[in-house]
Amino acid sequence: MTQPAEATPTQADEGHGGSPKAILAALAANLGIAVAKFVAFLVTGASSMLAEAIHSVADSGNQVLLLIGGRTSRRRPTAQHQFGFGRDRYVYGFLVAMVLFSVGGVFAVYEGVHKIVSPEELTSPVWAFGVLGVAIVLESFSLRTAMKETDAVRKPGESYWAFIRHARAPELPVVLLEDTAALTGLVLALAGVGLTAATGSGVYDGLGTVAIGVLLIAVASVLAVETKSLLLGEAATPDMQGDIRAALEGGEHVESVIHLRTQHLAPEELLVAAKIAVRHDDTAEAVARAIDEAEARIRSAVPIATVIYLEPDIRRTGAAATPASSSSSGTGLPTPEG
Repeated sequence: MTQPAEATPTQADEGHGGSPKAILAALAANLGIAVAKFVAFLVTGASSMLAEAIHSVADSGNQVLLLIGGRTSRRRPTAQHQFGFGRDRYVYGFLVAMVLFSVGGVFAVYEGVHKIVSPEELTSPVWAFGVLGVAIVLESFSLRTAMKETDAVRKPGESYWAFIRHARAPELPVVLLEDTAALTGLVLALAGVGLTAATGSGVYDGLGTVAIGVLLIAVASVLAVETKSLLLGEAATPDMQGDIRAALEGGEHVESVIHLRTQHLAPEELLVAAKIAVRHDDTAEAVARAIDEAEARIRSAVPIATVIYLEPDIRRTGAAATPASSSSSGTGLPTPEG
């Protein structure tokens, strides 16, 4: 069995969608935008500008949380946490969803409803237009950086939505969703301020603010669902499981895989547990050598397999290997045998 290794900054942050470059770009953009939006709100009194300013503050805090999670996840295993702290990245990703929901979404809806009920006159809308224009440029730069970082790790032909749904590292999906929501929110704020300036009715500003809040709540809900799945422990991708199975069965001493289980301990740390069939007349030395060779093949085929447990067994007469994609129970899991 291989011991869990401490992830290096390169492994943890760059190898599988956790590059800090996109996070830092988003943090720098959001801090600057937040200040500008607060100034525009103080000058114009537009609630959509206040909602967008709070949104940028929440996003800035979220980027800090992602950076903290990336750092704390690299702590060495302890006696109490023997598989390490890799899931800290998932914990902080889930906190991001909660912050976006409460600080960004709920506040924006509350402020928007307040302005619809008690609309206020908009003053100096040109300030709002100027700030929103600059914010759109900066957010576009941040999103472009996130997309370039994503393109470096996503599969050819894979859509960005599919990448968000299937990525095992939470950082890039979070930044992609946040930046997309930020750009959409800026357009909504621009529409609200524009209609208010054109009609003189502050109701449109309130409606734009509510729309921003609903958007943020929707994005936070998607993030919460995805990061919850990661926190519970997701298996390796089907392609990776196929590589592991092929590596196990690639040696002369392993007849077949009886059953296989995998789970991500972190984006770049995979636990592999399998029961393998060996010949009934193999000596203990031959079985031990077969296990060592199988572990080496797994590590070669799937380098992120940092913890491997292999249990040798004898395939019972008439028992056939159960495909990983089927099960008599209908759960889609292989049925353990032996």
